[in-house]
Amino acid sequence: MAAAAAGEFRLSQHVHAAGDPLRVGTVRYLGPVEGHSGEWVGVDWDDGTGGRHDGSVAGRRYFVAAGERSASFARPTALSEGISLPDALRLRYRVEDFTKEEQDEMYVFSTSQKRVSVEFVGQNKVQEKLKNFNDLNSASVSYMGVSSIGPPDELKSLVPNLRLLDLTGNLFSQWQDISTLCQTLESLEVLNLTNNTMENDIIESPMLYNIRILVLNNCGVTWELVEKFKVSFTRLNELHLMSNKLKMIMTPDGKFVQGFNTLRLLNLEDNNIDSWDEIVKLSYLKCLEQLHLNKNRIKHVKYPSNLPSYGRLDDASAVPFENLQVLLLGSNEIEDFSSVDSLNLFPSLRDVRLSDNPIADPAKGGAPRFVLVARLGKVKILNGSEVSPRERRESEIRYVRLVMGKMQSNDQEEIKRLHPRFAELKTFHGIEDEKPTSSTSGPQKMSSGLINITLKCVGASMGEKQPLTKKLPPTTTVGKLKSLCESFFKLKDMRVKLFVEEGCPLPQLLEEDTASLMELGIGSGASIVVDEES
Repeated sequence: MAAAAAGEFRLSQHVHAAGDPLRVGTVRYLGPVEGHSGEWVGVDWDDGTGGRHDGSVAGRRYFVAAGERSASFARPTALSEGISLPDALRLRYRVEDFTKEEQDEMYVFSTSQKRVSVEFVGQNKVQEKLKNFNDLNSASVSYMGVSSIGPPDELKSLVPNLRLLDLTGNLFSQWQDISTLCQTLESLEVLNLTNNTMENDIIESPMLYNIRILVLNNCGVTWELVEKFKVSFTRLNELHLMSNKLKMIMTPDGKFVQGFNTLRLLNLEDNNIDSWDEIVKLSYLKCLEQLHLNKNRIKHVKYPSNLPSYGRLDDASAVPFENLQVLLLGSNEIEDFSSVDSLNLFPSLRDVRLSDNPIADPAKGGAPRFVLVARLGKVKILNGSEVSPRERRESEIRYVRLVMGKMQSNDQEEIKRLHPRFAELKTFHGIEDEKPTSSTSGPQKMSSGLINITLKCVGASMGEKQPLTKKLPPTTTVGKLKSLCESFFKLKDMRVKLFVEEGCPLPQLLEEDTASLMELGIGSGASIVVDEES
């Protein structure tokens, strides 16, 4: 990769260290440096480290860098302005053999952001395949220092049938280059520009009907920029905008996002969004089926049921989030049940992620999985695991018993406010209130209140133990049950932990020693797994 002379650089240009395409920075200064001869290029390095200063040297400021030690001055010969895309394709694919490292790099991102291998040419067909780039329909030139598309005719003749292109970690910054690229490669449908810092330079751009999936993760994209380029990408099915510090969704009129009439998936993970009001602005994306909001700072969720009349401009009767089926809210700051209950109001929602929120972490006072399953009546997938009919039934019954065990009042309005589905589930599963009987007393009365619990010993060092079924008072605490298990199974000098088996994929740990079986919603027929505490 050839080094450039000082005059060939421009301010805001992206460059990399000569011989090291992984070390990328932005040109912030061109000219002399006091006390040093010759011309210098001031670079602010993307990774925020490896520099020597913040843009000032010997008391004189030349530019303002992003970090205290993210900047340095370099001779023009120590920097490279990159190579063209055709050159990168030839370097990456026209070789005798691919090394394991090169094979590992040949991937793209799926809709779930997982590494998926690009079509790889078999070792026995390398020469035959790569003599004819016409057959190449997926390509990755990630972190190769690509800065331009080269002559459009050359690129078009080289890979005329390319459908997927991964440009992760290169030097693109101007939207005019991206527009020309999409026009040139008429078959291109998937474009990944992750880790290319894009400028806010869109003025006019032609219609780019071919692009279906656009990935702009960590590209410095603002929503104002999204509003500009959406006019060109009119047939997008997926738009990925992870890690862009998109705290606010700024629309032209300050109201709702319009357009994106074919968009089915919008990925806004790992941004700085802390207000649900920003998400409400997406309510009228009529085809939106998946909304990824993991790793933000959202504290509260509320279905926008009372939106003002200026909803979708072309349809006064439009329903907010009408077709949304998947809502990923993992790793946020949600801690209230009203947010969970509000998810029932989304008309088509079937797949929800709430993991790594306070509300879903029992150790932080949140709810165990069975409570979330019971409160979310329509959800088929929770936190990536399918909710089976058995798990739903057992979770709902256990939840009703939990609420009954904790109820301090018979105020039906208060119960409905705190547990909106309680009455519905109690009736559906035919669970009756516990009624004291004055006609029984002594051992008979005590026996009538006991519950049957099956205990299963599974610890590797516990030896082979047959399951036991015991009748226990519902007021038995977890701590007391641990002591009983140590006695029942003769587990001398061994501390145990307990799990309750449900229909869910994994047994649920009973962590709170002071909680009773009744308070945990554990009733007759439940199975408790006994394991050795590590």
